Amino acid sequence: MKYLAIPLLALATPAFADSVDIVGNVSAKCIIQTTKSGVFGSPTANKLSTSPSDGGIHPEVRIDVAIANSYTANITHPTTFTSSPSLNDTVTWTGSVSVVNTSDAAMSSYDTNKTTAGATTSYSLTTAGSTWFAISSVAEYGGGKPFTGGTYTAQATISCIPT
Repeated sequence: MKYLAIPLLALATPAFADSVDIVGNVSAKCIIQTTKSGVFGSPTANKLSTSPSDGGIHPEVRIDVAIANSYTANITHPTTFTSSPSLNDTVTWTGSVSVVNTSDAAMSSYDTNKTTAGATTSYSLTTAGSTWFAISSVAEYGGGKPFTGGTYTAQATISCIPT
């Protein structure tokens, strides 16, 4: 019997491991949409500004949040041109972000509780709903020199970070 088992073991096929995928889809609970494109006005030869008093238009974004206390919005005003004529001097950038409309009165504290580090303004999105943000941007060219004629484009960056 002992000698019969050894040939049977030699004929046995080895076991192989296998794997199986497990897939899940998570739909976005924080959505960013542009509601108004910005435009630079040029109140002086060395200044480009999105301020309406300077002939510009503040860009606006809407952030829709489905779950309260789960996201932080980071909005960064421009600090460089993404396209422009060739410039040979320094451009100084300033800007700010503010809440211009909300879908819930509980969001009224967002501007009071925002934090700013450099060009980035952060908002804790503590209430589910929609919030509209206006982004102000000003570019001033080196020591009062006039900007070169042409088209200037800059971009604000908006992100929704899970917290």
